[in-house]
Amino acid sequence: MSVYDELGVRPLINASATLTRLGGSIMPREVVEAMADAARHFVNLDELQRRVGERLAELTHNEAAYVSCGAAAGLVLATAACITRGDPAAIAQLPTLTGLKDEVIIHKSHRNGYDHAVRQVGVNVVEIGTATHTAPEELEHAITDKTAAIFWFQGGMTGHGDLPLETVIEIANRFDVPVVVDAAAQLPPVENLWRFTQMGAALAVFSGGKDLRGPQSSGLVLGRKDLIEACRVNGSPNHSIGRPMKVGKEEMVGLLTAVKLYLKLDHEARASQDEEVVAGWCSELNGLPGVHAERSFPNEAGQPLPRAKVTFDATRASLSRDQVVQQLESGASSIMVSQAGADGIYLNPMTLADGEEQILLDRLKEILSA
Repeated sequence: MSVYDELGVRPLINASATLTRLGGSIMPREVVEAMADAARHFVNLDELQRRVGERLAELTHNEAAYVSCGAAAGLVLATAACITRGDPAAIAQLPTLTGLKDEVIIHKSHRNGYDHAVRQVGVNVVEIGTATHTAPEELEHAITDKTAAIFWFQGGMTGHGDLPLETVIEIANRFDVPVVVDAAAQLPPVENLWRFTQMGAALAVFSGGKDLRGPQSSGLVLGRKDLIEACRVNGSPNHSIGRPMKVGKEEMVGLLTAVKLYLKLDHEARASQDEEVVAGWCSELNGLPGVHAERSFPNEAGQPLPRAKVTFDATRASLSRDQVVQQLESGASSIMVSQAGADGIYLNPMTLADGEEQILLDRLKEILSA
């Protein structure tokens, strides 16, 4: 009996995405073993964080690196780092920002639920642009002596009314304001681990528990050495704003192992396999009455991987979209998919274990043929 059997919790087949609410991703055996090994010993956490950070920085071609307890915690610490720059007096007064830089700039088109991690440090958000357009002078005029940082949210909203990141970085550097890139789900491509910082961004923040397949409660902050050091002193085990965002020895070692494995992956072969799976799904499903399946690219997070978009013609298909989703979730193997508009679903191969792509296809054909 597994622990999930004991608790009465059903394991899922995840054909949706590397979503936090579904457990992020599945850790490879090597990561689990490294975490178990780390759990067997006491260790100085500050020393371990520094050594792991040094190795991660080397692997990812960055000045410095820090392991956070998730990407959202990385955004909190990045914000605190940009405000305090490691000054003990400034760190001690957070989240009270009297006398400190208390503004961050975000494109209106980039506003999303994840910027709550930035706002919880106490900063005021200064929006620039509209949902459809932003001019360079809007960013220039928004920068004042109160500006602590400019945040850029890379992903599905990028390119909708924002300035190009290169332009943001050029303007920010002219005013000596750090740019922080939220790249939580921006792997693949693997080159993103160094692309944003080599473009001139001060920090880039990634999830450790999505495509990296490290511990779900881990994040990776990469970038400038001075700001990474400021992340450290604002974070646990120090008594500062990041104290509740504790990273264990297991997560540090697990994430380092995951990054090593990720850098060794044949990413071209992985993408080719996903293309093959999507093509197979589309070929099979397009033979069913009232069903249309097509390749969708990129995926929901803007990652360069394919997924299948399957739509149902209610007048010809045997079931509505909502009925299909309900039956997928309630079957012997509970299968999670993403909704697409009012009459479709997305099938994502990136989170499937070997063989699950066929289980999904067989179940979907069974439902639609009933």
